[in-house]
Amino acid sequence: MITPTTKAERVPPSAQTEEPPSDGAGRPARRGPLSLLVLGALLALLALMAVHISQGTATVGLHTLWRAFATLWTGNDGAGQADAVLVASRLPRLAAGLVVGCTLGTAGAALQSVSRNVLASPDTLAVNAGAYLAVVAVAAFGITLPALPAGGTALIGGLLAAGIVLGLARAGAGPTRLVLAGSALMLGLSGLSQMLLLLRPQQTTGLYAWGNGSVAQIGMETIDQLAPVALLALAGLIALGRRLDILALGDDGAAVVGVSPRLTRTIVVILAVVLSAVAVTVAGPIGFVGLCAPAIVRLAGGRVPELLRHRVFLPASAVAGVLVVLGADVLLRALFGAQAGATVPTGIVTSFLGAVVLVVLAYRSRDAGAAGSEAAFARLRGRRAFVVTLVAVAGALVTAVVASTLLGDAPLLLGDVANWLMGRSGTFVSFVLDTRMPRIAAALLAGAALAVAGTVVQAVSRNPLAEPGILGVVGGAGVGAVITLTAIPLASFWLVGGSALAGAAAAAVLVFGLAARRGLEQNRLVLIGIGVSAGAAALVSLLIVLTDPYNGTKALTWLSGSTYGRSFPEVLPVLGALAVALPILAVRRRELDLIGLDADTPRLLGIRLGTTRLGLLVIAVVLTAAAVAAVGVIGFVGLVAPHAARAAVGQRHGRVLPVAALMGALLVVVADTVGRTVIAPAQIPVGIVTAVIGAPYFGWLLWRSNSGR
Repeated sequence: MITPTTKAERVPPSAQTEEPPSDGAGRPARRGPLSLLVLGALLALLALMAVHISQGTATVGLHTLWRAFATLWTGNDGAGQADAVLVASRLPRLAAGLVVGCTLGTAGAALQSVSRNVLASPDTLAVNAGAYLAVVAVAAFGITLPALPAGGTALIGGLLAAGIVLGLARAGAGPTRLVLAGSALMLGLSGLSQMLLLLRPQQTTGLYAWGNGSVAQIGMETIDQLAPVALLALAGLIALGRRLDILALGDDGAAVVGVSPRLTRTIVVILAVVLSAVAVTVAGPIGFVGLCAPAIVRLAGGRVPELLRHRVFLPASAVAGVLVVLGADVLLRALFGAQAGATVPTGIVTSFLGAVVLVVLAYRSRDAGAAGSEAAFARLRGRRAFVVTLVAVAGALVTAVVASTLLGDAPLLLGDVANWLMGRSGTFVSFVLDTRMPRIAAALLAGAALAVAGTVVQAVSRNPLAEPGILGVVGGAGVGAVITLTAIPLASFWLVGGSALAGAAAAAVLVFGLAARRGLEQNRLVLIGIGVSAGAAALVSLLIVLTDPYNGTKALTWLSGSTYGRSFPEVLPVLGALAVALPILAVRRRELDLIGLDADTPRLLGIRLGTTRLGLLVIAVVLTAAAVAAVGVIGFVGLVAPHAARAAVGQRHGRVLPVAALMGALLVVVADTVGRTVIAPAQIPVGIVTAVIGAPYFGWLLWRSNSGR
């Protein structure tokens, strides 16, 4: 359970009563600070709106602005070009910023209140991802919907995602699990969305940029139809403010005074998802506004406690959300120019800012419980079980490699492979196998490397939910590689690999450095890693949008995790990393066992905990960077394979490491085979397939650890 430590966070918004606050002597507290704060916020909002509407490729003065407003009210068709720009583009963009900021800020505040978790938001609970997938799924089948039906579709997707996440959280007691389940589901739903974008490129044209969240609008039609829906949902949440105040006292206390906790939570979640659906329909999934806005209000609430009552807290979060969205849009166009501001999604800036807020909140929080016990996932197993599992997994891997060799857009026979091995195959067979076999080798070695890295990270952090992807190491490697791919189009594989290693190392230093000061083994490590991953994803999206389309396509393919076009020399670094790492880890398997137990036992046995952890983490980072350089970004392998290995052979790392390596290789080989055969000759990147497979497994792990099964 994550409990905040700041003064504002120690006083939950809903803990306030309807009685006027006092100064400690029984006299009502002065309303001056609240009034000044409201006045300051309104002045800041007006100033920001003025700056926002003045930005663009054309100069706009006050006279032009006044004529544009007159055009809106009178419907005059004789306006000039500058007026037309304002009416058709700038005013709708400003209105979209107002609607999106208001809806997401309020939705985040409501979700945080019902989950009692300051890290909850429409992003971390996968509401935006579910709404986005629903919109993409409809568009993929060539269906064009008006604003209200499109909003209803997004609402259905968001509600389904919220229902899954809340269902997982209900299996256990820790609110932090809500964030973890939402983040895992978000990755899985994003993978499905990317798959649809790749499978139906003509029907979903433009949805990738929209998927990063952009307030750019042409006309007011969508906003006019959805703004009343947002106002009704906002009014409903404010009307429930007193119930939310009472709910913060605890479920038992709320029930005593006649407030149904379940009914209240259900209504609040539905209204919050309605607001999120409106925002997604208008501007796409703009990230982390629902996290930043309530955090800003809570920070101000440390000095003005009146802000923490829900009937004030919710509208204040709406205003803060507007300030975040408009501020991000103004900052975007100020940094990159008006022309780039038209193409770079606003959600990239808000996602980066939100990632910073998430890291800060996770770092400053107190952890009242471990992420889960390894014992929940691993029973004692005998040597016989280990041998049987090892043989079975090795046999399955051989079968998968053979099937991957024979299957594809050009099916082959075993005789063709035999002739190729002896140098007697024809031109066609030689061409097919010369391109297919390096891909299989890359998938096999990268899967093994990621699985071994995940095993080490989980042992060092004593966190069964940790893995290189969730902890931001893969995201850091992605940033390093994409910087090189976009800046140097003809960069060699070795330069890209070196950049990936540097990025992975930087991310590892940041995540583990922050988490180590407060307890490396706790949930904080995962939450900080999720924040760093989100920040890395925002930076990558920014680089892709700003770069040449050809370089952007290369970067997107690489980010999706692909073995396409690999050669045998390019997989040698992964082979070398495994050849060095596995013997070292085999020698240090006892240290891995001891470090995974607790912090005191290794010290009592003479193990230098800090030095040992650092050395093991260096091995994990090198393995991750080598795998990412070879096949791109592939998630969840470092989580699924170690857990499956522990469930089969127990906790001893001398047995877990080889089995996990084989299982990781098996998973990526199968995912690569599926990706290049189900829609041959087109292909689905292997990273998308593993995300779709790994997200449900991660959710199952959360449910299992919570229920103690």
